[in-house]
Amino acid sequence: MTRESLDLPSPTFGLPVRPAPSPTRVEWRSQDRTFVLSVVNFGLACCSVEFLAAVQGRAEAMAAGTIDARARHAGVVTDDGPRTSIEVLVISGTCTDALAPAVKVLYDQMPEPKRVVSFGACSNTGGPYWDSYSVTKGIDQMIPVDVYVPGCPPRPEALLGALGELMRDHDDQRGSVTP
Repeated sequence: MTRESLDLPSPTFGLPVRPAPSPTRVEWRSQDRTFVLSVVNFGLACCSVEFLAAVQGRAEAMAAGTIDARARHAGVVTDDGPRTSIEVLVISGTCTDALAPAVKVLYDQMPEPKRVVSFGACSNTGGPYWDSYSVTKGIDQMIPVDVYVPGCPPRPEALLGALGELMRDHDDQRGSVTP
C-alpha cells in the first residue's frame, strides 16, 4: 500500500486528505516465525509523536543493525525464518466526523490480514474532546478495532505491547501456541 494507491475522499473546503507516510515495515519474531508488520499510522494529534518514538526508532535500529535493549526485550528482530505478513492500521489522535469517512476508506483499501490499533484516549473515546459536536466518540464506530491502547498520550512501549498482542491473536487464530 502506497500513498498514491490510496483513493481518499476530500473533506470539506476541497482540501485533500494526506495519509501518514508510507507504511513502516517492522519485523517481529514470535516463536519460530517472523511477522512482517506493515504499519500505517493515521496520526491525527499528539499520540503520533509516541507512535514515531515506538516504531521509527526500532525500524532505524533494525536497518542499522544496532537493535537497542528495549527492542530486543520486546522481540523486534530480523532473521531469515518463515514470515507472516500483517497489515496494521494505527489510529492515533482525535478523529472528527468529517475525517471519519477517510479513515473508513483507508481501512477498506487495506489488504488482508488487517488489524487495527486504537492508540490513545482520543481515538478510543474522543478523549478530552468527547463532548464536541464534531468529534467521533471512538474510532470503533467506523471500523472494527482489534486492540485499544489507553493513555494520553500512551507510552511508546504500549504500542509495542499492542503489536505483540496482535501477533499472539494471529497465532491463536491459526492454532499455534505462544508462550
